[in-house]
Amino acid sequence: MKPLAMTKNILILCTGNSCRSILAEAILNRKGEGRYKTFSAGSKPAGRVNPHAIGLLQENGYDTSGFHSKSWDEFSGPSAPKLDYVITVCGNAAGETCPVWIGAPVSGHWGIEDPADATGSPEAIRAAFAEAYRLLDLRIEAFLALNTETMGNREIAAALNSIGEMEGAA
Repeated sequence: MKPLAMTKNILILCTGNSCRSILAEAILNRKGEGRYKTFSAGSKPAGRVNPHAIGLLQENGYDTSGFHSKSWDEFSGPSAPKLDYVITVCGNAAGETCPVWIGAPVSGHWGIEDPADATGSPEAIRAAFAEAYRLLDLRIEAFLALNTETMGNREIAAALNSIGEMEGAA
């Protein structure tokens, strides 16, 4: 019998940690089924999770009580979890100088348009959030299909960035 793989830690980064990174954290924690423990953070946290992101997650059956906007500094100190992967989901966070992460994680970029920038009717705003959720879900499904146990870090980094170039890349 094959031994169970250890849970890998993933940090999803965005500037404000209020929409995309929160959505990705929720989806990956659910779909990762214990293979991955996912966290999210921001370089300049908004201080609150966008209510449209919370509403969308609740509509999809997520418990949203634990989500909050937090700084990436929480994941760079000696008491932070060892990170295996760091994925940016916005262009700003991808271009910023990141802290030194414990564990020298593999990094990748999955740029998604910010649904918080959507304007117009309530339906148009809901549609922007639903589209961000859909695109993140597609990327997460592609990531979960990887056999990371047999891949080297360079292969994983290339795969992460290739996933980031899927439909809707920003």
